[in-house]
Amino acid sequence: MKRIIREARPSDMTEIMQVMTAAKAIMRQSGNIHQWGEDYPSKTVITADMEKHGAYVIEENGQVVAYFAFLPSPEPTYSTIHDGEWIDDTQPYHVIHRITSYPHVHDIFSSIMDYCFSQDTNIRIDTHRDNHIMQHNTLKHGFTYCGIIHLLSGDERLAYQKATK
Repeated sequence: MKRIIREARPSDMTEIMQVMTAAKAIMRQSGNIHQWGEDYPSKTVITADMEKHGAYVIEENGQVVAYFAFLPSPEPTYSTIHDGEWIDDTQPYHVIHRITSYPHVHDIFSSIMDYCFSQDTNIRIDTHRDNHIMQHNTLKHGFTYCGIIHLLSGDERLAYQKATK
């Protein structure tokens, strides 16, 4: 099996949206029924990630099996954190959003972390309170829970950071 992480292209959109649909099913099966409604993440959101050169796919044997966004700071929704504080709130950072994969593909989170930490040593991530899979993976990979942030919609998210320098 050959796994490749590369920047997503507009021609990947159909495959990316199929991965999104599969990831939503995983979320629902694990009890996370409130995160990511029918219209999110949309093609518009993925296109915006692409325009910022922050959209990535993971291919196995030439097939797109996962997607994630890796975007440089600042993340506007991270400017205020409640019930805690960021580990490092002075240095630039990257944010990882929209991690998705097919259920039969394993160790995607580790592959994403290896790639992202090869690009930056200060990374933040957030997730829904009901997304126990993501919470487990962030802690397993050395992230620290920092507090609560609010999306532009007002919805709360649990915020994590890992700074290796």
